[in-house]
Amino acid sequence: MGVVREVRLFERTTRRRLAVRHHPYWRMISEGAHIGYYRGPRGGKWVARYREAGSNEPYATLSLGTADDMVEADGEMVLNYKQALDKANAWIKQQANGGRTLNPNLTVRDAIKAYIEIRDARVAAHGGKHSSGYYTLNKYALPDRTLCRIKLCDLSEAELRGWQRRLKGVGATTKQRVVTDLKAALNLAFEEHRRALPSDLPITIKYGLKPVFVDDAPSEPARDNQVLADDQIRRILAKGKEMDEDGDHFLLTMLLAATGARFSQVTRMLVGDVQPEFKRVMVPPSRKGRGRKPGKPIPVRVGPDVLAVLEGTAEGRKASEPLLVRWRYRQISPTKWVRVDRRAWTSSSEMSRWWAEIVKAAGCPGVIPYALRHSSIVRAIRNGLPIRLVAALHDTSVAMIEKHYARWITESLDELAAQAVVPLLHAA
Repeated sequence: MGVVREVRLFERTTRRRLAVRHHPYWRMISEGAHIGYYRGPRGGKWVARYREAGSNEPYATLSLGTADDMVEADGEMVLNYKQALDKANAWIKQQANGGRTLNPNLTVRDAIKAYIEIRDARVAAHGGKHSSGYYTLNKYALPDRTLCRIKLCDLSEAELRGWQRRLKGVGATTKQRVVTDLKAALNLAFEEHRRALPSDLPITIKYGLKPVFVDDAPSEPARDNQVLADDQIRRILAKGKEMDEDGDHFLLTMLLAATGARFSQVTRMLVGDVQPEFKRVMVPPSRKGRGRKPGKPIPVRVGPDVLAVLEGTAEGRKASEPLLVRWRYRQISPTKWVRVDRRAWTSSSEMSRWWAEIVKAAGCPGVIPYALRHSSIVRAIRNGLPIRLVAALHDTSVAMIEKHYARWITESLDELAAQAVVPLLHAA
């Protein structure tokens, strides 16, 4: 590596004169440690990097925050040079000690950001961009400055309950998802820095994030209008096949309907997961949950009509290839897009526009893709499958089935009970 050219980064006027470029301007702190300033078209950002003195290993880097080029520093999101340098030195000290130096000043904001980074890295490894935690925590937790400023060593149950009560107008299911993500972020931070944090912090997290539901956020069972009749699903698939030029969206929708699996599961299926000889497909387990699930796929029986389509799709392809792929486009002018290549699906948003057009054409406007999963679960319940089997086929728990589909379980059991009724006063 060449010699780093020193720049007077501590002077705001000097930074304003720097040219916009794709890599930072660096200033040495010590051997192997630098603070950097990235000059972008809309202001600058502070960064830091570190590697052991004399090492040829790649630098470890950290984004410190936004520079105070446009607005005054607040010490959190927007930093002046001194604040950025202090934050860089604290991080460099951690890296110099193996990256595990305890941080007693860790805030809730720090914990959330570290958690999002880990979750996003896991999603990126599978071709995605952002995790669900990125969206929930950025929308409902990080904007709450009252909560995010608190140091973990000072965190109390009352402050966590207060944050929950400030989530006005948020549905119970959404709120539970946000609470679960925040709980995971705080627990992860405790695991990393537990020797510098109060030993009872996990208890504080557990009871402080025990769901506090208000009257305007009742429990959300599966909505009636999102449980489709079999004829409605057939109409959606028929319209999808008719209106899908490439057949990619139709194939995805058909698999969602046939398996009742989540988008993230069916899009990870491989060609080899189609097993016509057993009249089934093998659905990858979801990545939901705290523990690591075994990599054993879930066998799901599907009809001969679905298998016929899947066999045609799989013909001549390697067993290790993704089963579902779609065209990726590139814009070459304001009004023209061209096909680039075919790749695996990465986000459910890629089917949103097409789906809205299809359900409208099929006479089911407002129906969401997740309705196919709702409908599959309800169909299995109505056909008398044991609840444990319904849960296993749909990669969820019996408790979740009983909580969200209680109405249909009751109806199904009532029908079974009616079959056991016999005349007692005279023979039939």
